[in-house]
Amino acid sequence: MAQAPAILQTEADRKPAVTPQAGKKPEYVKVAFASLIGTSIEWYDFFLYGTAAALFFPRLFFPKFDPLVGTLLAFGTYTVGFVARPIAGVVFGHFGDRIGRKQMLYITLLFMGISSTIIGLLPTYARVGIWAPILLVLMRICQGIGLGGEWGGAVLMAVEHAPAGRRGFFGSWPQTGAMIGGLLGVLAVWLLTTNMTDAAIFAWGWRLPFLFSIVLVVIGIWIRMAIAESPAFQKIKDQKAEEKIPVLVAIKEHPKNLLLAAGMRFAENGLFYIITVFSLTYAVTVLKLSRKAVLPALTINYAVGFVMMPFWGWLSDKIGRRAVYLWGACFCGIWAFPFFKLLDWAVGNIYWSWVSIVLIGQLGHAAMYGPQASFFAELFPAKVRYSGASLGYQIASIFAGGMALPVSTALLAWAHNKSWPVSLYMISFVIITALSVILAEETYKKTEV
Repeated sequence: MAQAPAILQTEADRKPAVTPQAGKKPEYVKVAFASLIGTSIEWYDFFLYGTAAALFFPRLFFPKFDPLVGTLLAFGTYTVGFVARPIAGVVFGHFGDRIGRKQMLYITLLFMGISSTIIGLLPTYARVGIWAPILLVLMRICQGIGLGGEWGGAVLMAVEHAPAGRRGFFGSWPQTGAMIGGLLGVLAVWLLTTNMTDAAIFAWGWRLPFLFSIVLVVIGIWIRMAIAESPAFQKIKDQKAEEKIPVLVAIKEHPKNLLLAAGMRFAENGLFYIITVFSLTYAVTVLKLSRKAVLPALTINYAVGFVMMPFWGWLSDKIGRRAVYLWGACFCGIWAFPFFKLLDWAVGNIYWSWVSIVLIGQLGHAAMYGPQASFFAELFPAKVRYSGASLGYQIASIFAGGMALPVSTALLAWAHNKSWPVSLYMISFVIITALSVILAEETYKKTEV
């Protein structure tokens, strides 16, 4: 079978892959760190958009509508990024299984960084009318393409370099990048809201965090240049055993694991955006809390996640992926109603919002997201792993994370600002995920991937 040509090849690519069994601990630590930095940058851009969609974009790009309707429309532009992600997962998964994991990571980082920088340069509705939201949607699609291809490559580099018995821990490092990216995004918005007037923010200040993306991209690419290709893929490449169309092989030979991976994503993905983005809308629009009062809760949640994500990954190496993942899903289901109740109490004491968001975020969501990378990677053989894991991961993004914000906002409007329909919506995600975890095989004892 003909081998596809390599692109963006560096000196690290030409070095022979060092397997974890060879005892080269610095290599797999370096790879995990590079994956962490790269995903942090990707998620910074993606989450920054969500925060801006909740706080700034309704007024900047949809000023002709009622605030809640404007927010719904802004979240609609947010959703299109999720629609692009499965397509990107298929495309980058194909080339990741044919050419290599590392090669794709340069392209995805450029996609995300350049599109985010362009968002920071876009004219608003006041300047160009309807063209403003149209251009915003196009850039959001590009962000979705970048993130859709990024996840599979980043986590597989970490998991496939890691030694047996520690894949859960090292696989959680790129997952932790989501917490760092979210933290950076929230801090950027917090700095704006605490150091600038509303007039300055809406005039030009909102652009600054997006323009900063290009600096992060340069740093990310420089770090990734120094790491070697995944040893699992290098072995396939050396044997010239690449599949011609890996995504079709993954669908044909592993349909059950594809569907179960997608199902396991529902609670993790959908609830995350309700916890970290919709909570802002609920607090500011319904509870009339200030942006400055609510943002610290998200900041603390992301900061705690920097510790909890590796902990849950480590624990999954000890007691299994399924047990940890199922715990996280069930906790989120139990907390679905208390989550909003404590947010309501924040009107009298803002610290209740901290308790509400951090508990569901770190005892629930993080317990699913931490071991997810290793769990999904272990469900598929190396020849189709990028395609299989990416497709399973990204399919759910449309129906879970992609729909979570507009559906939650619509439910809130339908119930006249009552939160109980949103809580039931959260529980429906949990049921899908719990059943998927129960039906999935346990993978943590596999000696190699």
